Amino acid sequence: MTERIYYSDPYCRRFAARVVERLEWEGRPALVLDRTAFFPTGGGQPHDEGQLRAPGHGPVRVVDAVERDGGNAVVHLLSAPLAADEVEGEIDWLRRFDLMQQHSGQHILSSAALESCGANTVSFHLTEELATIDLDRPLLSAEQLAAIEARANQVVFENRPVHARFVGDGELASLRLRKPVSHAGPVRIVEVAEFDCSACGGTHVRAAGEVGLIKITRSERRGTELRVEFLCGGRAQRDYAAKNALVMGLAAEFSVGHWELGDTVRRLSVDLQDARRDLRRAREALLDAEGEALWRDAPEVATTGSGPYRLVKMSWPSRSPDELKHLAQRVIAHPRTAVLLGSGQQAGQPGNLVFARSTDVDVPMGTFLRNACELIGGRGGGRPEFAQGGSPDGSRVAEALATTAAEIQARLAQG
Repeated sequence: MTERIYYSDPYCRRFAARVVERLEWEGRPALVLDRTAFFPTGGGQPHDEGQLRAPGHGPVRVVDAVERDGGNAVVHLLSAPLAADEVEGEIDWLRRFDLMQQHSGQHILSSAALESCGANTVSFHLTEELATIDLDRPLLSAEQLAAIEARANQVVFENRPVHARFVGDGELASLRLRKPVSHAGPVRIVEVAEFDCSACGGTHVRAAGEVGLIKITRSERRGTELRVEFLCGGRAQRDYAAKNALVMGLAAEFSVGHWELGDTVRRLSVDLQDARRDLRRAREALLDAEGEALWRDAPEVATTGSGPYRLVKMSWPSRSPDELKHLAQRVIAHPRTAVLLGSGQQAGQPGNLVFARSTDVDVPMGTFLRNACELIGGRGGGRPEFAQGGSPDGSRVAEALATTAAEIQARLAQG
């Protein structure tokens, strides 16, 4: 059985141990030691990392630690084999202390959620970048979340002691646990003095003050539960520094005080909406004028029957379907008009087609559009008076327009 040093002394950074087994685990060389300070993944907390040394050997990285044999042994996964019987281990202390801050902070935050809002923590997730708790509530207001955060930080500022120990069934029954324990036998309990008492096998700080600031960063409803993301200690400090730099940088960019930034952004947002509206109107006016010019410049085509009409045909190397649609609608506002518009010129670039006609021209534009789309290797359709389509390949758009124009002229020439 591996002696777990991190249970009795989570602040132990270096230790000596004897190798009791060499093996391969998940394709990596691995060792089982008679004692270790390396915490294995479990209880929502990631594993420790660090290195092992031995006389005559360079340091070998410990990249993972996992439990085996029902928790009786800790397997240390290595970056390279280590042929030694006695080793000295050193954990990555910055990583360990960060995880301790987050895990102890989670206990405090979960207890604050229960005390402030009656919200129980149903799960906890911790990675090197993210920490979350899931609460058994679908929604909490911003005011409720602020109250939970304030209560948690009050406990931190009071620097309440944090104790961890194993207890038997007799003492376990007398404890006011935040969450009931289902299994019997010695259970490891972590207590934040007069605030939280929970069964936990993770590593924790000695006093709440070492957790540092607890900051809720966001919340998200997930079915009947609420996921709350939070940061503690060094993570919260780095987050604050990044956001403060962003705010101060934006304030300097806009030449305002940081306290004025909210009003400035709101004002700029309104100005941007107005500018977008004006730009949209200007574009529509320009398209209207362009549509008028297209109709005016199109020659009249005589028929043997009901009189002349205009057939507007134009293509561009690149133009959006919305622009083509707007131009077509403007052109067919004139009577006795048919319009064939397209965009696209090269293979590998999209091609678009819009066919339309005024109500007094008897041409089934939907049928002609589908035929043109087959020619360019695309799809499309629509009503007899208005149709549109496209293809990933715009190289044959001009050909499709010319073919369709000839077909329409032939149809109308028959009267």
